[in-house]
Amino acid sequence: MPKFLIEANYLSEGVSGLLKEGGTRRRAAVDELFKSVGGSVEAFYFAFGDEDVFVIGDLPDNATAAALALKVNASGVTACKTTVLLTPEEVDQAVKKTGTYRPPGYAIDQAEVAKWDGEGGQLAQESPGKKNQ
Repeated sequence: MPKFLIEANYLSEGVSGLLKEGGTRRRAAVDELFKSVGGSVEAFYFAFGDEDVFVIGDLPDNATAAALALKVNASGVTACKTTVLLTPEEVDQAVKKTGTYRPPGYAIDQAEVAKWDGEGGQLAQESPGKKNQ
């Protein structure tokens, strides 16, 4: 199941609710939210700094993660940001995928592109791709 990082900030009413309920009841509410959409919470932390809460959890798919974020943000008392997390194995798969990409302002020699297979599709430092003048 895909893993997500949820970063949340309490707005003024959210802080008031937290003061009233306490941290463990908030954690239980987040656990129930994830469970209600077919997911689970792996880690839940309150924090000092720019974000008030960090949650790492499993959700069935991106659409479910979006639905969860919409529900939380629509409450008007908490604002959250969702980040898709990748495992090292998923990154291994990603770096093996090739594609043709022309950076802005560059012309790419197609003979060079043909050599990219298995190299991750990036421009080599000494690439014959020329920066457009």
